[in-house]
Amino acid sequence: MADTLDSRPHTFSIKLWPPSLPTRQALIERMTNNLSSKTIFTDKFGSLTKDQAMENAKRIEDVAFSTANLQFEREPDGDGGSAVQLYAKECSKMILEVLKKGPVCKAEQVSSASPCKETVFDISKDKRAFIEAEEAEELLKPLKEPGNVYTKICFSNRSFGLGAARVAEPILASLKDQLKVVDLSDFVAGRPEVEALEVMNIFSSALDGSVLSSLNLSDNALGEKGVRAFGTLLKSLSSLEELYLMNDGISKEAAQAVSELIPSTEKLRVLHFHNNMTGDEGAVAISEVVKRSPLLENFRCSSTRVGEGGGIALSEALENCTLMEKLDLRDNMFGTEAGVSLSKTLSRFEHLAEVYLSYLNLEDEGAIAIANALKDSAAPIEVLEMAGNDITVEAASAIAACVAAKQDLNKLNLSENELKDEGCVQIAKSVEEEHLKLQYIDMSNNYIRRAGARALAQVVIKKEGFKLLNIDGNIISEEGIEEVKEILKKTPEVLGALDENDPDGEEEEDDEEDEEKEGEGNDELESKLKKLEVNEDD
Repeated sequence: MADTLDSRPHTFSIKLWPPSLPTRQALIERMTNNLSSKTIFTDKFGSLTKDQAMENAKRIEDVAFSTANLQFEREPDGDGGSAVQLYAKECSKMILEVLKKGPVCKAEQVSSASPCKETVFDISKDKRAFIEAEEAEELLKPLKEPGNVYTKICFSNRSFGLGAARVAEPILASLKDQLKVVDLSDFVAGRPEVEALEVMNIFSSALDGSVLSSLNLSDNALGEKGVRAFGTLLKSLSSLEELYLMNDGISKEAAQAVSELIPSTEKLRVLHFHNNMTGDEGAVAISEVVKRSPLLENFRCSSTRVGEGGGIALSEALENCTLMEKLDLRDNMFGTEAGVSLSKTLSRFEHLAEVYLSYLNLEDEGAIAIANALKDSAAPIEVLEMAGNDITVEAASAIAACVAAKQDLNKLNLSENELKDEGCVQIAKSVEEEHLKLQYIDMSNNYIRRAGARALAQVVIKKEGFKLLNIDGNIISEEGIEEVKEILKKTPEVLGALDENDPDGEEEEDDEEDEEKEGEGNDELESKLKKLEVNEDD
């Protein structure tokens, strides 16, 4: 299903997670130093010996990594930034917990039922395989230990059969009062439908009445039958804050079941429906869930086959979610009318930091409406993606004005459009001044030639901490490429690969301009671009 729904090329992909082993080891060493050497916190609470500090640092890093990795797995198409932030936050929190407890001997550390005990139980790191009763008995033993404080469990990546499910049933039932986060993504893979549905029923009944804040049922090909198999659990969740139903075969019938079975969404902050076959009618059902979720901060309904009608329904439902921080509607078939409808909703969001609107068939009309709405809003936009929307130079001035107004912008992706040199230069000018947080620009596949590439390079070179400029897939001449490399000679690593660039496109410039711009002369364009040039100081 994923192959058919998300087959278009996504050329801009920066992954911040997972950290490399050397990075993790370096963090352990820094934490060891923080726990054992003189700081304002060790002066206040006391320091640990080197051995104690090392032992605690390793444990802290492992727990923080597991917690952050769960976060990353919920957003597989993200860049990992939120996981990195959580990783650092958890480490910092646990360092302080250890110091507040004070220096103790190793024996005390092992035996003490302190807040530093493991709270995450995760079997997803093992090899992807079936799990039957005998292995489940052994694997789930830690969950049966008296006094355990597990609040988060992840059974992802292991396929539970009936025997294993029956082993897990009493264990989960005994933990329902302490569990807060449950990840059952991809936990019945390869099982016959009848067996898979029975396993889902067993887990649903075992967890019935638990006070979960987060539930992940992604990658299980649920369909309507699967959603209803989890009905007992879904109906009982009154404090749910996060729900993930990605790549689950959520059809219109399944979406209607979701809307029916989750009556309490007043506390819901995160709702993800990526890569399903929801369609317009399904989107209308999901819209009902959204309407009942006033605290929603993070909504993802990407690659769900939603067209104009469903797009308008979702846009209108989202009007109630004024606390929205992250919105991902990529890879649907909204069209211009749904784009205009969405723009009215976006104008209400004052906290929106990340907005992903690529591959929505917005065209110039929809893009202009959205750009104007964001420009006039108070939203502190950090990520703006509008790739693959058939946006031309006609919308460039509106987008440039929007970008100019968003000083918190960190990542801008306008790839796979038709902005050409003129539009590209306008975008470059919009970030020329200030925009101190800007680190990523993707203008690949935009019919850009030498002038547009030069304008971007001249702006990028002045941005301290800039990480990646992607201008691949354009028609930049060999001379233009050399000029860009010369401009960026002090930081060559910021220039992305140019494997798909077609340098011969420059030679056909006049013919292409005649065909595409109905005779508009290249000399006039070059004249405009020269006036917009940004001069680099050596």
